[in-house]
Amino acid sequence: MKSVLLQVFPIATWIRSYNLSYARWDIIAGITLASFVLPESMAYASLAGVPSQYGIYCCIAGCLFFALLTQSRQVAVGPTSAISLMVGTTVAVMSGGDLQRWAAIASLTALAVFLLCVAAYFLRLSVLVNFISENILLGFKAGAALSIASTQLPKLFGVEGGGHNFFERMGTLLERLPETHSTTLLFGLGALLVLVLGNHFLRGKPVSLVVVIASIALISFFPDLFGSLHLTGEIPSGLPDIGRPSLRMIDVDGILGLALGVFLMGYIETVAAARTFAEKNGYTIDPHQELLSLGAANFGASVFSGYPVSGGMSQSTVNDKAGAKTPMALIICSITLCILLLFFTGLLRDLPEVILAAVVLDAIAGLIKVEDQRARFDAF
Repeated sequence: MKSVLLQVFPIATWIRSYNLSYARWDIIAGITLASFVLPESMAYASLAGVPSQYGIYCCIAGCLFFALLTQSRQVAVGPTSAISLMVGTTVAVMSGGDLQRWAAIASLTALAVFLLCVAAYFLRLSVLVNFISENILLGFKAGAALSIASTQLPKLFGVEGGGHNFFERMGTLLERLPETHSTTLLFGLGALLVLVLGNHFLRGKPVSLVVVIASIALISFFPDLFGSLHLTGEIPSGLPDIGRPSLRMIDVDGILGLALGVFLMGYIETVAAARTFAEKNGYTIDPHQELLSLGAANFGASVFSGYPVSGGMSQSTVNDKAGAKTPMALIICSITLCILLLFFTGLLRDLPEVILAAVVLDAIAGLIKVEDQRARFDAF
């Protein structure tokens, strides 16, 4: 029985060898991750059609529950753009435009994803990911990086983005380049330069965290100079109510179809990200175990007024770049978000969105392996 519990709850194993050297990096990574996912999750919540604070609730609960069962040391979970769009467009029809029912269906979907994960775990359906080759993972990483970049570049140039895929978003960006906000672009490029130089000369140091803090300080002390930058703005304070979704499965037609689509997309994203960072950092993960960790994350999201979550490449990359050593970084992230929601939402309104775009762009640069792509192409 003890061995089974250790297998199901990896935290019981790694927590026993946890030390202060890990704690230092996990605290830095957790705080950095929280500063990144805060505005990102709010933006994704709007795509899902739920109040912006619900995205934050997803990160708080998702990271906390995921950390208890995952074998990955760097993967971070939360709302993703693809899942948010899927939920938003589908639930819009299911809810009939009723915002309260909309949010309830979104939470119910997360609960349904949890049930699918548990069922897939006992049916051992994780073998499906064995058909994902290294070539596919290489392409996935490059594609994910390009897709994420296309969502962040408009923020760097200070223009409105748009489009449902990479090509549409890049086309929209090119059309709106003449509207570039020079202050935003210079501020973002300056942050990118600091990040690049910091990663080169101060490898392993929390450069991104310093950039985030410095940017808030600049906005606070020089509002006349940087007042035109687009900021995060006011964030509702307080923690979510905890409880099961107000609806039942039988109350919503089509809920299982939506949950199945979210489950497949979320599991592939999570395992692909887990494999990517496990390979980079020299350890292995069991895709079968990640069914439970993803299920737990969605269970947490469902009872914390959230909606479906999965492992995301962008937030996981930020977590890895900030130096995360264990899933404790996710727990620190959750605690940090709770503290921010309770006491410091006023300070976060001065966080420029372009800084977060710069952090993401710097983080995903390493996902595109040109030499590896060329070697695979030559071998083919």
